[in-house]
Amino acid sequence: MSTILTIAGSLRRGSFNRRLLRAVRHEQRHDGVEWTTWDGLGKLPPFDEDAERGPVPAAVADLRGAIEAADGLLIATPEYNGSVPGQLKNAIDWASRPYGAAVLGGKPAAVVGASPSSHGAAWAQADLRRVLGIAGADVVDGQLAVPEVFRQLDEHDRLLDDELRAGFVTLLAELHAKIDKVPA
Repeated sequence: MSTILTIAGSLRRGSFNRRLLRAVRHEQRHDGVEWTTWDGLGKLPPFDEDAERGPVPAAVADLRGAIEAADGLLIATPEYNGSVPGQLKNAIDWASRPYGAAVLGGKPAAVVGASPSSHGAAWAQADLRRVLGIAGADVVDGQLAVPEVFRQLDEHDRLLDDELRAGFVTLLAELHAKIDKVPA
C-alpha cells in the first residue's frame, strides 16, 4: 500500500485545481493506493529563517508531517501572473527545511495544473517542478497542463477528454514507478 498526498495550490475552496485532484483520483488505476489531502496552505505563516530557531509553527509541523507520512506527492498548481502562487511556494520553502534533513529530500513528486486559459498553467508547473527539484524532491519528468479547465470537467469532477485521461494515467504510472524505487 502506498500513500499519495495531494496538495492544491489554490486557497479557493471551489478552485479548478482542487477539482482536478478529485478528477485524478477517478483516473487512478493502481491498486493499493491510499489518497490523502493536505489543505493547510492558508494557515502557514510566511517562511522566515529566524522562525526556524524557535518552536516550529503548528501549521508547518502539520505540513511536514503529512509529507513525511506520504510515499509520494501530487501537487496541482494554478498559475498566478505566469508562475506559482505565493502561498504554494511558501509551503515548499517550509518543507525544504531544515537544510539537509528536509521532508522533501528524495520524495517522489508529480505536478499537474489547470487554468481557464488556453495555457493550462504550464509555466507555473515548470516553475514548481524546478523549485521542488531544487528543494530535493524526486520530480516526475512529465507534467500535465489542463487548458480551459471549465470545459474539461463534468459535474462529478471527471475528465471529459480521453487524451487528458490518458495523460493522467501515464503521469500517475511515472509517479508510482518513482515510489516503487524508494527503499522500504
